[in-house]
Amino acid sequence: MGSDSGTNLDRLREELRGPVLAPGEPGYDEARSIYNAMIDRRPAAIARCADVADVRAVLAFAQDAGIELAVRGGGHSGPGLCLIDDGLTLDLSLMGGVRVDPGAGTAQVGGGAELGSIDHAAHTFGLGMPSGIMSTTGVGGLTLGGGHGHLTRKYGLTIDSLLSADVVLADGAFVTASQDDHPDLFWALRGGGGNFGVVTSFTFRLHEVEDVGVGLTVWPIDRIQEVLRWYREFLPSAPEDLNGFFAVLTVPPGPPFPEPIHGQKMCAVVWCYTGDLAEGRLEAVLAVANDPAPPAFHFAAPMPYPALQGMFDEQIPKGLHWYWRGAFFDAISDAAIDVHERYGGALPTELSTMHLYPVDGAAHRVGADDTAWAYRDAMWSGVVAGIDTDPAGADLIRQWCVDYSTDLHPHSMGGSYVNFLGSKEGPERVQSTYRGNYDRLASVKRTYDPENFFRANQNIPPAAG
Repeated sequence: MGSDSGTNLDRLREELRGPVLAPGEPGYDEARSIYNAMIDRRPAAIARCADVADVRAVLAFAQDAGIELAVRGGGHSGPGLCLIDDGLTLDLSLMGGVRVDPGAGTAQVGGGAELGSIDHAAHTFGLGMPSGIMSTTGVGGLTLGGGHGHLTRKYGLTIDSLLSADVVLADGAFVTASQDDHPDLFWALRGGGGNFGVVTSFTFRLHEVEDVGVGLTVWPIDRIQEVLRWYREFLPSAPEDLNGFFAVLTVPPGPPFPEPIHGQKMCAVVWCYTGDLAEGRLEAVLAVANDPAPPAFHFAAPMPYPALQGMFDEQIPKGLHWYWRGAFFDAISDAAIDVHERYGGALPTELSTMHLYPVDGAAHRVGADDTAWAYRDAMWSGVVAGIDTDPAGADLIRQWCVDYSTDLHPHSMGGSYVNFLGSKEGPERVQSTYRGNYDRLASVKRTYDPENFFRANQNIPPAAG
């Protein structure tokens, strides 16, 4: 920001209700730390906005100073797109309030909220929202990318429950986008990422979700062929009340897993059942887990939906080193299963994993051009994630992830869930994420951000005028 950066920041501090943190100041290093510890960037300043007025002031300041801007919601961005070296991070974490209207069945959620906040606030009314699988994930980034998780087959993607969004545009204008107001922007926000403005508040339709049936079935990794062949046929034909994502993993040392399988490489399905939980019903529904091969471990029990959402938080906390890549699949071919067998049996670290999330059911009842999310015909959204506690393992987990995803690519649909894209995959990969919707997104970008001010993201440049 130049030699007078201190003076400039003082002027910004005078305008904001939230704090502005610069390098060397108390709180700065904590504020620049995000979920993925592999990202180590040092913004020139971090502005923690307290309200919409703060957001507008930060945008004006960044434009006047000619400084690049990134927007941070929950800080779960795998490639760390919420931080820029020597740039300005607009941090929404202070704007994380949630207001549930149980009569209307809706929730208004601040742009800096985490999923655990809305899960907690809605659960007391027997309500919930389809979202991700970690309670620490930011609502904003997840929603703008599309959002899938345990309730996708039953209630669709997160964006399918979005009713409206309050947005501050690059020029400081404040608009509310919905089906009736700024419908082109509302269309783009549902999957188009952070390309169009700063979303300060989301309004969602909630659904009946209280206690859910939770199951976890693990099989030895050498049974992955049988398990995946069974899974690819069984799950799409199962009732939409039953969701199950497939994973390869190393069994962690602790409950609920028995000690003899601690540290062993396994394949697994994590189940979520939203149907009748009368006594014995969950066990009857999940009895099919015995069909492909005898499980090494099987667990099933009813639990509150927020408990399921937080089930992996302790095992995979903030501060680990991550490298991930994703892809959509319309089928799990025999050739793809061979790839999963090869790399699943060679997990490079205890926390590295691969997940296949179902994105069928209710998500298929929305048209491919009804929202920016273009893969309504996909059956699974897959992610390969190299994870380690030790920064020295960065090259190892990166290479395993790249090799695994590269060998899977010929068996995929070509594109990836935008939130699973890495930072250096290139503009072609962004285009492949949106298929035939890309040109329309570029046109909306030209309308709402013609100078491409919001470009610290999986960027969609504005269409030529």
